[in-house]
Amino acid sequence: MADGTSIPAGVIVGGASATRRSGSLRRLSQRRSTIGFVMCLPLILMVATLVIYPAFYAIYLSMLNKKMTAFVGLGNFAFLLKRNTFQLVIFQSCLFAVTAVVFKALLGFIIAHLMHNVPGKNQRIWRGLLLVPWVIPLALSTLGWWWMFDPSYSAFNWVLNQLGLASVPWLGVGWIARFCTITVNVWFGTPFFMIMYLAALKSVPEQLYEAAAIDGASTMQKLFFVTLPMIRNIIAITVLFSLIVTFADFDIVRILTGGGPQDMTHIFATYAFQVGIQSGDIPLGASVSLFMFPILAFAAFFVLRGVTRRTKEIAA
Repeated sequence: MADGTSIPAGVIVGGASATRRSGSLRRLSQRRSTIGFVMCLPLILMVATLVIYPAFYAIYLSMLNKKMTAFVGLGNFAFLLKRNTFQLVIFQSCLFAVTAVVFKALLGFIIAHLMHNVPGKNQRIWRGLLLVPWVIPLALSTLGWWWMFDPSYSAFNWVLNQLGLASVPWLGVGWIARFCTITVNVWFGTPFFMIMYLAALKSVPEQLYEAAAIDGASTMQKLFFVTLPMIRNIIAITVLFSLIVTFADFDIVRILTGGGPQDMTHIFATYAFQVGIQSGDIPLGASVSLFMFPILAFAAFFVLRGVTRRTKEIAA
């Protein structure tokens, strides 16, 4: 320096390394991935607290005895599989979920196509009206359906009686009660499919339809060779999401039938509640709820694998 003093080499090296570190931190903080992770961190912590921890705790509980004092391994699962009632629950859960999702997907697709051809302002009005079943709290709307199915005050039976027909025990016969629970689930979930498919239809380029029309394609050919291939990933993801939600449904069956008559409408969620909470066997109830996981994991694997394969084909 000018006064004859010199700066120690260690200070120079330390200052340079500190500058490099600050520059690295600045570059790291400017990355989109880092910013995205920091912004998602509260949600990740909430999911870990409210979903991941209870899931592992449920696995732990399912391997205990009724008094929760001894480890029994897979004994609860083996016990459930030997019970005729639980075998019926597996059948009913699959029937309820698959049938409801298929009808929701079909009706949602049909309604979305009809809505897609409605002019702008009128489309907004009809779209809002059709979303009402999905917006209303499910427990409240299910109570309304329960009143319409009630054997003493059924609105449906009143209409049948006015037509000279006999009353129907809507919730008193097994297969009719199953039909009622599926109907309510379809009524509630169809607007979700409708709005998802409507958004997907709006993303399909009009040039594709114009090119198909020039080639002489009919309406059905446009549907199968233009529309469906363009929105099949949206269809797959929507079906998977609805399948997961429908398998975990609780409100509809609990309010309408409570699992009856003769346990013929129980699904995993309601049967787990009955066994775990009402009967006081928490580990067995946890075991019932965990039976959904392999079924949904199997469905998710094949659906997501198909979505990934089609995405790669489009990218290639």
